[in-house]
Parts: sequence; structure tokens; C-alpha cells
Amino acid sequence: MNVDVERRRFTVDEYLQMVQVGILNEDDRVELLDGDIVKMSPPGPDHNAPMGILTRLLVLGVRSRAVVIPGPTIRLSRHSAPEPDFVLLRPDPRQYRDRHVEPGDVLLLIEVSDSSLQRDRELKLRLYADARIPEYWIVDVQHERIEVYRDPSSSGYISVQRLRRGELVNPSAFPDFSIAVDEIFA
Repeated sequence: MNVDVERRRFTVDEYLQMVQVGILNEDDRVELLDGDIVKMSPPGPDHNAPMGILTRLLVLGVRSRAVVIPGPTIRLSRHSAPEPDFVLLRPDPRQYRDRHVEPGDVLLLIEVSDSSLQRDRELKLRLYADARIPEYWIVDVQHERIEVYRDPSSSGYISVQRLRRGELVNPSAFPDFSIAVDEIFA
């Protein structure tokens, strides 16, 4: 049976209002992607270990040159409010007190991917490029590599690198700061 289903896309304002009035809460583990409320997979041990390591490395590496926030809601566009695993933001934490993070605030965005790899590589990659996020990393837990996307354009990211164990990754905003891929997957 072929049935046409009309979808109703939500805006970020509607989504945030659902959170504010309690229709959605933290236990729901959802994010708004391209107008759809999408369930996020619960993090497992394979996800948590790199998260802890990256938290330490990022905070120590950028010091006061950026604000490191794990899991923020980003007001990416009218219809998208993802919650990436990490963002490195321009270094004025006071400006993030009364509003959600916006694309112009972001220096680097990181997704730690295990079960979400396809969504992070396809849907989120497109959304982040469209929003002109300057740099996006996918920490691929299953294959123990980091995919680095830079230079967003209307057709995606122009520069793509896949780094494996034995290699170093540097955030473009902080070329003096290197992370060994081995260290993330210790």
C-alpha cells in the first residue's frame, strides 16, 4: 500500500518551546535535525572513553583561547538544533549565558561516532557545511580514525582528511596544538 504522508517540520523555536514546557526533556535524548525530532543513541563505553580523553586534551590544549563545551544545543538554522559532542567556541563565555550557540561562534565542532556514524557523515555533515561551520571532526570509534572536514561550501566541505593511528590532528584555529590519534583511542 502506497500512502502519502505529509510531514510537519518543526522550527528551532518550536522545538525549544517543547523543551521549555516539558514536552521534551533531557531523558528523551533527542535533537532537531532538518525539522525532524531525531532520537540520539545512548552513549556506550566505546563512546565514553574518547569523550573523557578529548575533554582533557581540548581543555588543556586550547586553555583560555577558546571555550570548550561538551554537548551544547546549537541553533544551526531555522530547522536544526543539533547537540554535537563538543564545540570549541570563540573565547567569551559570557555571550553564551543568555542564548544558544550559533554557527558564527563555532571554531571547531566534534562528533564522537559509534552507532551514529552514518547520520554524522551524511545528514549532519551537510547541515554543518550549509551553516558554514569552519571545521568539523568525526571521531570514528569503530575504525579508530578521525575525519577532518574544513572549508565549508554550498556543496559540502572542500577539504577532507582521514587520520589514523600514528598521525596527528591540529584544529585549524590552533595550529600549535596537536592531538595524537593514538591518544584518543588509548
